[in-house]
Amino acid sequence: MNKITFFIAIAGILNACSGNKTHNVSGEIDNATDSILYIEANTLEGIKTLDSIRLKADGEFAFSVEVPKESPEFYNLRIGNERIPFSIDSTEQITITAALPDFSTDYKVEGNESSKKIKEMYGMQLKLQNQIVALEKNKDMFPGDIVDSINTLISAHKETIKEKYIYPNAASAAAYYAVCQSLTDLQATWFLFNPLTDRNDVKAYAAVATAWDCYYPDAERTIQICNAAIKGLDNTATKKVEHIKSIGGKAIEETGIIDVELPDIKNKIHKLTSLKGKVVLLDFTVFGTPDSPERTRMLRTLYEKYSSRGFEIYQVGLDDDIHFWKSSVEYLPWISVHETNGLATNAYAVSSVPTFFLINRENEIVLRSDFMKGSLEDNIDKLL
Repeated sequence: MNKITFFIAIAGILNACSGNKTHNVSGEIDNATDSILYIEANTLEGIKTLDSIRLKADGEFAFSVEVPKESPEFYNLRIGNERIPFSIDSTEQITITAALPDFSTDYKVEGNESSKKIKEMYGMQLKLQNQIVALEKNKDMFPGDIVDSINTLISAHKETIKEKYIYPNAASAAAYYAVCQSLTDLQATWFLFNPLTDRNDVKAYAAVATAWDCYYPDAERTIQICNAAIKGLDNTATKKVEHIKSIGGKAIEETGIIDVELPDIKNKIHKLTSLKGKVVLLDFTVFGTPDSPERTRMLRTLYEKYSSRGFEIYQVGLDDDIHFWKSSVEYLPWISVHETNGLATNAYAVSSVPTFFLINRENEIVLRSDFMKGSLEDNIDKLL
């Protein structure tokens, strides 16, 4: 179990923390008198020990670490070869309680929601790894049946991870941890999610990369996961698009936006990527809100003014009432589609509406509404 770790794509695991403010990590480890408790940072170069303490009979401990500045950071508590993973993403007080001998399998973490989810995933990892090892040791099964059984377990596990921990909040530390896990079986250590050649896995990476690029654009780990996602999109694309884009100030290979394929009121599917060559407003909205009519009039004014110059709106309606949505968009001049499964909103880390993105003529996101400077019209005009 001590071999289960998480990595950031191919290059390694997460960067060390940075900043001047300190953050307290404290708690109690029972049945651990005279044991050495270490706190470790998961860095790009590997695991680094930050501090240690010899536990007394009461098992109490307290560590201070620097508060992360650019993005969430990831740490371990360790006794021997057993580790408890957790994250720090602001200034919470993290409290961890555990006991020997079940240090890494039966513990409690308070003060950080992502760390609670990481604990759940860590337990799932342990269970999955034990199941895989048991299958590999089974002498009564044919090798092909063993492989099929392992693949079935892994596929089911990954679907649960995506639905429960990645897509609901792709910008979270838990989502980042989820896509960067690795497992060790009897044969080797390997990535649970393949960021380079598995199309479905690449989509999960891309969802987290898009969200982190919006919320933590300057963090090095954001640059890395963007590189991994973009490389994977490039490897798995039907037609490769080879050019260079700058994300967070660093040159990386870019294949374009995460595609959206949704139906309009006539059930015709519209692909977001088919609008390449135009300046696109990707707009997530709910028509059943009080301010929707006024906002729709504003968008109609912009569309009438700029559509002849190559401006398009791809509007994703999220209304629960499908009939109300249809009546609201029936006479709109732009592309109006509807989503019910949440895949597009999760992929673009949309947590409130309205949220919009501006996409340039090369199918590249250049602006999210949360970070817009100046008016929407000014930003559209500049891109045109």
